[in-house]
Amino acid sequence: MFLTIDNLDGSGVRDYTATLDAGAAPRIERRLNRPSALRLSLVADTPSFIVPLNGGRIILSRSDGIKIFTGYLAQAPVHEYLGWGERGPVYRYAIVAHGDEFVLDRKRLPSRALFINRSAGSILEQLADDLLPGAFDTSAVQDGVALDSYSASPSRPWSAHAAELGLLARAVWRAHDGALSFQPVGAVTHAIAESSVGFTPDGLRLFAAGPALNDVTVVGRVEPRAWVKDYFLGDGLTLRFQLSHTPFTRRNAGIFEDEYKSGALDPLLWNVTDPASAFSVAGGKLNVEGGTGVDGATRLESVQPVELGGALLLQHGEATFAAATDAVLGGLYSGAVSIANCLAGFRITPSAGQSQIQALINGVATGPTITTAAGHGYSLTTRLYATQPFRTQSLFHSSSHPAGSGLGGSSIPANVRVVLEVHDVDPASPGSQAAPSTILLDAIVSTVPAFVTYAPVDALSAHCQLSYTRLARAVSTEIRSVIPAQSFRTRLVGAVAEGAECIVLQSNELLFHSQYVPVANEEIVVRYRGRGRAQARVTDPASIAALASGADDGVRAAALRVLDPPPRAAADCENAALAVLGDATQVSWSGEYQVWSDILPGFTTDDVLPGDAVTVDVPTQAASFSAIVREVDVEAADFVNDRCRYRIAFANDAAAPLALALEDSALRDLPEDPLTVSTAGTTFIADLPDAEITTITSTTVTIDAGVAAPPGGGFEVRRSDFGWGPENDRNLVGRFTTQSFTVTRVTRVVGFFVRQFDNSSPPRYSRYSTALHVDYPL
Repeated sequence: MFLTIDNLDGSGVRDYTATLDAGAAPRIERRLNRPSALRLSLVADTPSFIVPLNGGRIILSRSDGIKIFTGYLAQAPVHEYLGWGERGPVYRYAIVAHGDEFVLDRKRLPSRALFINRSAGSILEQLADDLLPGAFDTSAVQDGVALDSYSASPSRPWSAHAAELGLLARAVWRAHDGALSFQPVGAVTHAIAESSVGFTPDGLRLFAAGPALNDVTVVGRVEPRAWVKDYFLGDGLTLRFQLSHTPFTRRNAGIFEDEYKSGALDPLLWNVTDPASAFSVAGGKLNVEGGTGVDGATRLESVQPVELGGALLLQHGEATFAAATDAVLGGLYSGAVSIANCLAGFRITPSAGQSQIQALINGVATGPTITTAAGHGYSLTTRLYATQPFRTQSLFHSSSHPAGSGLGGSSIPANVRVVLEVHDVDPASPGSQAAPSTILLDAIVSTVPAFVTYAPVDALSAHCQLSYTRLARAVSTEIRSVIPAQSFRTRLVGAVAEGAECIVLQSNELLFHSQYVPVANEEIVVRYRGRGRAQARVTDPASIAALASGADDGVRAAALRVLDPPPRAAADCENAALAVLGDATQVSWSGEYQVWSDILPGFTTDDVLPGDAVTVDVPTQAASFSAIVREVDVEAADFVNDRCRYRIAFANDAAAPLALALEDSALRDLPEDPLTVSTAGTTFIADLPDAEITTITSTTVTIDAGVAAPPGGGFEVRRSDFGWGPENDRNLVGRFTTQSFTVTRVTRVVGFFVRQFDNSSPPRYSRYSTALHVDYPL
């Protein structure tokens, strides 16, 4: 073997093989999805010895040229005086080196927007390129699973993000010899078989335990629950209206923002296609001057797509127009950037030396137009209210559901209400700041894609400036009202200076700004989702029965909080519980094998690495199982003959889950009625998101369920959201088999909860209720 160190001092690579401490063999420590380390000692007994420098490049290789460690000195060597030798004083230097990931970990990641709909491998590669562009060969980085979103916090080192991506994708990463790799665990298999030549029985230790769990309650994040509709009636005076539930709102309120202050477009935010050199940044403005006249040829689009889930607020800047402009501003596209693919945006067209602003929906300009005036600013805002807050399920893996066959990950269909507004600000008229915005479009777009491309500018021939671009999550409340004999309209939520009419307070109050007080008999409908803790309990009856004996009922139970991947809804908790049970109902196996490198059965010419698979077949210990290597310690004990002593620690997922980060849950209110591994995912029928109140009188309320009753089933209405089922009539209002039905109202404030049920035995119900809350004078 050979040890070389390049101190990066301009003197080149030095051979330190002859200075290795004969009494302490070099030791390589490898851990699954963690940085590797090399520990060794050098003995210096000549004045010509060059002390290795902190940060120096170190390589330990076999005589055949195979490099078994490459990395960098992580700290200055610690020296120890050993005495006086024949050639002078003798020192021992303790060396600690980290793998190639060291050069990435010592840098700070840039602040960047969420990764949206990107594969885990692509994110890993991008983060490495952000820190050291082109420094690593990434040809061995596989994509892995697609993640709907991922936040790369600058406060964490690159290797911590790599470890998290490995967990989410059930994959293993490695930084070695200037190359990055990322691949599913178990891609390489080694065999430990009692029948193999060279098997070392005294080097093998195995540990087995019975099934750990067969009754699992998984607790996730706060989830969207009831589909709430609150009904209020204006009286010309009241500004505050109390919501019946706490609205669910997604995390990460600010997705990205650019005020164009840096003098150049930020490559972490924007992709620029600009053959006409139309884009420039100066004075805190994005200047767009020119274009090729070809749709989509000159465009500015965000690096990351936009997930159409929950409530989104897109502010495309205060635009000013220096001359007639032909462009699309603030476009959301269901494919390549082109007018035909534009789901929603603002179509700007020339008009007698000025420009016209019109709504663009599904590739067609529609509705009223606004003609621009010289010197005016036009704040262009898109509000999106999706019927689903998340557009994909969380994805979970286990040994029986590896990468490519995970549980969940399905797309969630949704409709989106699109509101396009323009706020005209005249610098010569301060009152225009508080003037109401003009609504160009207020419409439902059906079955929209989960992810779309966002392009603030598609310039055909543009002469305009944008002062900012913002994308944020809003409070997920859709507020609409109707004055008698008129049509419903969406009330804009936000600040008065932005042309909005109301806000939702943290006290669960809807507050209208004073100049927009609802008039007498104005009907107000507030739509949102309630919130609660996501959870699910799943059992494995076959495992319970197999373990039952005497006084032992066979139940092995636990309540667990899944930290990663995050279960964001009860359906996710079911999948997470299935992933846990898929491993925890098996026999738990772990162990380690200590053996010399040249007699390891199945040993490849490369190496044994964490993340490799191990098949163990040792009949004398009743052991026949597969596991994943978790740790590898390599001791170069026979340096001259290229022989290493390996300690290989391995475990199956029953002993240590590979793709789930778990902790015990202290939540008190756990579900009592469990699902089973065979019924999970099939227990509930569809919710009633479109159920609504159609008529309110002083004594009755008429409800339209939004769909026809299931054959042999119907709609169950209760005064509170519990007790669902045919055996409980305590808080029951009634059961109905028609789509529209009338119930009695006896108080000013009254609430009804509705679910549908089918003709199964016992009947299956909706997972979540529709809550219809009325606050009308009698």
